[in-house]
Amino acid sequence: MANRRRHVLSEREKQLLEQSVDEVRELKGETLVHASGELCEHATILISGFAIRIIADDTSRSIVGLHVPGDMVDLQGFVMKRLDYDIGVVGAAKIGIIRHKLLQQMIAREPQLAKLLWCAACLDGAMHREWIAKLARHRATGRVAHIIAELCHRLRMVGLGSPQGFVMPFTQRHLANLCGLSQVQINRSLRDLREDGVVTIRRNLIRIDNGERLEKIARFDPAYLYGEGPP
Repeated sequence: MANRRRHVLSEREKQLLEQSVDEVRELKGETLVHASGELCEHATILISGFAIRIIADDTSRSIVGLHVPGDMVDLQGFVMKRLDYDIGVVGAAKIGIIRHKLLQQMIAREPQLAKLLWCAACLDGAMHREWIAKLARHRATGRVAHIIAELCHRLRMVGLGSPQGFVMPFTQRHLANLCGLSQVQINRSLRDLREDGVVTIRRNLIRIDNGERLEKIARFDPAYLYGEGPP
């Protein structure tokens, strides 16, 4: 699922998941996939691109989570039957739809898949806790460094990106929202990282010029992503 290196699916399990996808949708731009409060009758796997979790009200819109390919973006809806956040994609993305009824049947037949879904939910919680801690302990530049370091690790864990950088569709507006910063603060932070020889952003390409320095600024420890060690 979210971490393919740690929770390796057997060929049989991969085939079962692929066969369970009864609809594939290709999306572009900023598109809403599922709205908060709506009844959930299917699960959504992000096949390619990026998805975001959004909590919005009449006056604000906050991005509270990121998804990379391989993630099941609305796992909560399988148990709770609704989400307390919106799910949307940014840029070109492809999603797969699995009906909850079919997913329930698969879990009954394949207990290992149930364990994998539980592991995905635990990993999701670990990332949310880290994000809360990031906002509390970092100032602007540290927050930006942390989100870049996390994205780099998560993409590498699913065979995308490299230690030298990655491509993403997020604008400075998105990054500011992710980090709880103003447009002025995000501009200053990106400039500081660039002038320090750490990160360069050109359009949608994030080039990591000094990964060690980036993780030091971010105080980034990837242990919460559970990328190494026995399953």
